[in-house]
Amino acid sequence: MITRREWLRRAVAAGAILPFTPRLLEALVGGESVLRRELIERTIPATGETVPVIGLGSSATFASAAGSGAGDGAEVVREVLQALLDGGGKVFDTAPGYGGGSSEIVAGRVVQELGIGYQVFWATKVNVAQDGEADPHMVRAQLEASFDRVGKAQIDLIQVHNMGDPATQLGLLYDEFKNFGRVRLVGITTTRPAQYPELVDVMRNEPIDFIGVDYAVDNLEVEETILPLAQERGIGVLVYAPFGRTRLWNRVEGREVPEWAAEFDAATWAQFFLKFVVAHPAVTAVTPATSRPEHMLDNLGGGMGRLPDEATRQRMIDLVEELPSA
Repeated sequence: MITRREWLRRAVAAGAILPFTPRLLEALVGGESVLRRELIERTIPATGETVPVIGLGSSATFASAAGSGAGDGAEVVREVLQALLDGGGKVFDTAPGYGGGSSEIVAGRVVQELGIGYQVFWATKVNVAQDGEADPHMVRAQLEASFDRVGKAQIDLIQVHNMGDPATQLGLLYDEFKNFGRVRLVGITTTRPAQYPELVDVMRNEPIDFIGVDYAVDNLEVEETILPLAQERGIGVLVYAPFGRTRLWNRVEGREVPEWAAEFDAATWAQFFLKFVVAHPAVTAVTPATSRPEHMLDNLGGGMGRLPDEATRQRMIDLVEELPSA
């Protein structure tokens, strides 16, 4: 089975040399640099601007690394963010709740130290709802904390996390932040199928710019209504959990990537899974979380080269369905 490191070796035929940091070079086999193809970009319907289809999420292992605070934790965050940017990416998705706040805090500190705030498409979230209701004073406080952490006068995207009191939190985002130019784009997220009907209702009745949902080759429920509705309503889509968190990795453990994956330029399982997601035309960007710069580079390969067509996507689904459940 081709590994992420082996893919990095083979990537030397792909494009222009990236300016990696010394520790990142050490993370690559033999100290080799990755050569880059162009990342595919997608248009944000609300603005007409384009963003690269592969970004970086800050939950899971990223949050664990950030949680160690200064020193090694901050260095890990710095290197993976630098790998994102060096590889041509820019979308970074975070939330005040990831890692108990450490993801947003440490990433914001690193972005400010490196002076790269305006290179990053910063997407964060807000949710202080308790028992279905959000206190507007707490909403404002959480939002202001996010601004302080990233050090930007204007945040690119803020979404209401996990459908938390949309009437209050979306309303406040519109009235006090987007309408005054402090937030460019507003949206709402959920990775809970039980909340999908409520999400659809918001998509149909609120002027949101983005949604964030979970979607993977073995998790297709959003294809039925949510993704087509996003296309119909001109709503951007961020995809979370494209690997089913660890589920898909467990299912393919010890198995080789099929030879026919080369037909759409997927050399690793990460690229196989990401290209499935990216191939859906409703998807604006996908933001897998990682704390390892070499994995970030592998993930970026999922947004380069050819994408599977519909027949091939069905073949990918069939292959995964035949694997043992995680």
